[in-house]
Amino acid sequence: MKHVPALIPFLLVVSLHSLQAKQDDPSPLAPVVFTNVTVIDATGTPARPDMTVVLTQDRISALGETGTVAIPSDAHVVDATDHFLIPGLWDMHTHIADIGTYPRSRDIFLPLLIAHGVTGIRDMGGDLAALTQWRKEITTGKRVGPRIIASGPMLDGPNPPFPQSVSVHNATEGRQTVLDLKQQGADFIKVQSLIPRDAYFAVMQEARQHGLRVAGHLPDQITATEASEAGQHSMEHFIGWLKSSSTVEEELIQTVSIFDLFQKKEPVQRLLSTQSKEKEEALFTRLAQKRMWQCPTIVWMRGLSHIDENTFPADPRLDYIPASWVAAWRVTKEERLLAGRSAEDIAAGKQYFRTLFDLIKTAHRAGVPFLAGTDTPAPYIFPGASLHEELALLVEAGLTPMEALQTATRNPALYLDQQDLLGTVEVGKIADLVLLEANPLEDITNTQKIAAVVVGGKLFSQSALQALRTAAATSAQQG
Repeated sequence: MKHVPALIPFLLVVSLHSLQAKQDDPSPLAPVVFTNVTVIDATGTPARPDMTVVLTQDRISALGETGTVAIPSDAHVVDATDHFLIPGLWDMHTHIADIGTYPRSRDIFLPLLIAHGVTGIRDMGGDLAALTQWRKEITTGKRVGPRIIASGPMLDGPNPPFPQSVSVHNATEGRQTVLDLKQQGADFIKVQSLIPRDAYFAVMQEARQHGLRVAGHLPDQITATEASEAGQHSMEHFIGWLKSSSTVEEELIQTVSIFDLFQKKEPVQRLLSTQSKEKEEALFTRLAQKRMWQCPTIVWMRGLSHIDENTFPADPRLDYIPASWVAAWRVTKEERLLAGRSAEDIAAGKQYFRTLFDLIKTAHRAGVPFLAGTDTPAPYIFPGASLHEELALLVEAGLTPMEALQTATRNPALYLDQQDLLGTVEVGKIADLVLLEANPLEDITNTQKIAAVVVGGKLFSQSALQALRTAAATSAQQG
């Protein structure tokens, strides 16, 4: 261990080994200090080795080269030699409170997210009363869990396919639903694919008047140009990219839904055969200029398009998934996603996904801003764990490891207008951090090698993280 200022006596110094194996988590009142750590602050600057980071209460209070930073006398000091400190991760597309379909979700999601270094989520459709209560319990320290930004129920058209939805038939109902959700405490409004045109534009106008942003699907009846001009804040699942770069965009808007593109080869063939490079470039330029964030949920899109291959019979992550969830996944797979599909239909769905996947690098280079999200708990999307898959897929798609890391750290903070508080490792920021055993800038899969997590200044050692995983597994066995 390298030298720390000798003028501060009686420091409690532990190695990572003792932190993992023997050391209880420190008192929440004691400062936490990492020494000799390599800081990857997610600002885009290179990693800084041999640093000391001081956490006081819930903030990063000091950061500098080891040996130059004063350490409080009552600090809990961790020698983090050969370890890497990154900001806490955000999953920007979850549904953790679909309680009817996924019972015991609170007791599974909240601990698993923290155990995987996910210190914040944007929930894109669920029980708002439950989410509000969970958030209160987390904030007051009654329960361990991530920061939660939530929309509550999703706004969809008549006969919505998902139970956590509000059916909106017209503009009047759209405006009233926005008012209702505002009164209930929603942080933003989520729109789905089937919402009618007049209702969509009424929702956009009403939300703007009440200071609420709108995020979600690009509705089937809306063009990307219209959505960006109306001010939609983010677009999920790549929806609309290929329609908007087709020479027959208006035809496709009238005749093709998102569900067709994973179930029928004919609309996929029509879509792919009418692509225009000129329209593609115009689309990405527009999305970049309007700062219309993209949350592609690649891990979900890949799973959906390759659902015929996804069985995961021996996946150890199933230890944390209740049998009822797995049964729901199988019903979704067999009755909704595969029923009636030919081999040619399945192949077309895979081609659709691959075409979108190959456009991510182009969109990113054009300046389109990205967020990392998973759509957990969609079939075979695992709470917490699948976010790390998403980061790896973003690198495979053409982002650098730093750029991929930013989609789950700095970019969510920018999206939420919380860049002064969250998203990077800098003095004054909230102390949401993940300590890694290996360098994620060399290999993005190293984000999975978690030695410790800090949430609001509270340190969760390896043993504490294992306790969270055990609690989730126990809940899964009961559900």
